[in-house]
This record gives sequence, C-alpha cells and structure tokens, in this order.
Amino acid sequence: MLKLTPATSPRPSGRRPVIGLAIAGGGPLGAIYELGALQAIDEAIDGIHMHNLDIYVGVSSGSFITASLANQVTPAQMGRIFTNSPLAEFGFRPELFLRPALKEYLRRASSLPSVVFDMLNEVIRHPSRLTHLESLEGISRLIPVGIFDNHAIERFLSKVLTRDSRTNDFRKLSARLRIVAVELDSGHAVRFGEPGADDVPISSAVQASAALPGLYPPVEINGRYYVDGALRRTLHASAALDEGADLVIAINPLVPYDADVPQARSQDSRMVRGGLPVVLSQTFRALIQSRMQVGMAKYETTYPAAGLMLVEPNRNDEKMFFTNVFSYGSRNELADHAYQTTRSELLARASDLEAFLEPYDLGLNRKLLETPRSFAQALHQELPFLAPVGNTLARGLERLEGLLGRP
Repeated sequence: MLKLTPATSPRPSGRRPVIGLAIAGGGPLGAIYELGALQAIDEAIDGIHMHNLDIYVGVSSGSFITASLANQVTPAQMGRIFTNSPLAEFGFRPELFLRPALKEYLRRASSLPSVVFDMLNEVIRHPSRLTHLESLEGISRLIPVGIFDNHAIERFLSKVLTRDSRTNDFRKLSARLRIVAVELDSGHAVRFGEPGADDVPISSAVQASAALPGLYPPVEINGRYYVDGALRRTLHASAALDEGADLVIAINPLVPYDADVPQARSQDSRMVRGGLPVVLSQTFRALIQSRMQVGMAKYETTYPAAGLMLVEPNRNDEKMFFTNVFSYGSRNELADHAYQTTRSELLARASDLEAFLEPYDLGLNRKLLETPRSFAQALHQELPFLAPVGNTLARGLERLEGLLGRP
C-alpha cells in the first residue's frame, strides 16, 4: 500500500532538497519486508539511492537497517546478508537473537533469598494479608524482565559497522542518523545521534531501540535504562522533519491483518489457532496502526512544506503476517514478495508518483518497473565486490569536495 502526502507549501528554491528515510520496527519479519521494499524503491526512483540520503531515522528493527544505510551499506548488501546468500558479507541467523537471557535469569534467581525473607517478614507482621493477592507482590521481583538476550544484536551490528571504512560512531557519519528508544524511568523518547546523545555507540543505540519489553531486557546506557522506541510512536518520522527534511520516505511493516476475503472468515479463526503469539501480534499491530494514522494526520498540518511517501503491506497480505521468518526458504520468499508487491504498487501509482517526486528533482524508472525480475535477480545486479569499493570511493570524494570547498 502506497500513500503519498504532497507538500502544501512550496519548497525554498535555490538549494538541493533534503531527503530522509524513516523505518519502523517489526522484528525479523518486518526487517525482511523492509529490505524487499527498499530494494524496489532504490531501483525505481531515479536521482537517489537509499544508502546515500541526508537523514535516517530508525526504530526497533528498523534502526538496524538505517544504521547500516547511514554507513552506506546498500540494500542489496543487506539483502544478501538477511537471505543468507553465498555472496553475503556476513552470515545471518535469526535464532541468534532468540537465545535465553541466562544472565537475567541468574540475576533474578540470586534475589530469591531476599524475596523469601521479605515475604516471611511481611506474613509475620501482617498475617491477614497472606490470603490476599498483595502477598504475591514479592514474587514479581523473581520474574525476568526479558526472555531473550539482546546483546547478540549489539555484537552483530558492531561487527558489521567496524568493517572497511564504516563507523560505529554517530559523529563520524556523513549522514545524520537518529535511533529512537524510550527511557524506561520517564517514558520519554530519546533520539540517539542528536547533539548531546551522540557519544553512544550506534550498535548500543540499536540494541536499546529494539528492546521490546517482555522479550528483551531494558538496555543500560550511561546509567539509564531504555526500551523499544515503538512504544511512543511507530515511525518517528518527525525526527527527520525536525531536521529539515523536504521529503521523507517511510516504511512501516506493522499493519494488522484483515481477512477481508469472505472464505477466510470462519469460527475456527486462523488467529486463534495461531495461539497467544499471533493474537498478541495482531493486537500490537492494531494499536500501532491507529497511532500511525493519527501521526500521519499531524504531519500534514505540522510540516506543510514537506512531502511524505509511506510504504506499507496490504492489510490482507497473509504471506506478510503468517510467514515463518526462521525458515531460510521463507525468508527468501518474503523478501521477494515484498519486492514484487512494492514494485507493483509503484507502477500502479506511476503517474501520481511522478508528479509527487518532480518538486524534488526525482523521477520514476517505469521501464525497470515494467521489466519482470525477482529479488534474487535484483541482488545480482550489484556485484558484491563493487559495493564496498564504490561506497569507499564515494565517501572519499565527498570529503575531498568538502576540503576544496573550504575558504
């Protein structure tokens, strides 16, 4: 589904348009969808590349992708990694991010003696409370705050960002990168990468942004604890708009599934058959979507000089909702599905999209969109050894241009 929100006031003439990219979360499933959509957009829009924009904003799993793009890792490079291509720079295993948080379990278990002592002391002092639920309050201290260990996320991304000429330091990037997390004690959103919050390693900021409560423990950074940035907003596209973006391309995989096909509806709901994880996922997506709609309406009035292009899955997309992302074959199928559906949406809205892009000196490659090809074929168009060399050369030329332009 493609939504275009044109600017309602003209952009100042005489300067190059500032273009940003905002990507929401969605776990491994959402990340695979986002890579397929990114590859389609990267090919189709003439005049820009997704790894060479001005501003990047990432939330949760989207922060993993934007951190890589800001380091000029191309969508094709990431696509090869996530689909475990033989030509991938690194191996990727989603199950790596689902290892039990053993340290958290041990830490909670070590508090058992003090919890038991406090409970016994409370019973002795107030015997009548023994039969009330408040007597169970102490037991909650023994429950781990996260099931899985999210340090693997930080370690993997740190390895990716410390290779070749990449950086794990916000301050050394040529583009502006904002990773959004929520401070647990205050509930306030924090944009890592902004001045005053840019001394944190990018990989640690991503780990914090992806710390979904219940699944991953809060992440401690400089004495404060942070959790998933999606708890406040879905996209945080305002972070790019506040930085002066004239155009923001946004990708949000978190839409609720809608079985609008009559034969798909039955008393034996597929949602119910899927158990608690599927029901919780649908509930979370519905809440996210309602907030998203409110946020999009506010963007139109608060930032009238900026355009917004939003890409989302269709509401009845079963493959997007029910795919097993831990299967190698399913990952490839989902990436290709996202790539194909995004290409179809772009082509179907070609005339509208061309008019939307024209004020930013951008165009649409209709011929490419009309030429059938798979996600795998698209990845092969970029030779693996050329991407890092080209990125390094481009970065060097940018630095040289900056030096020559100084008085």
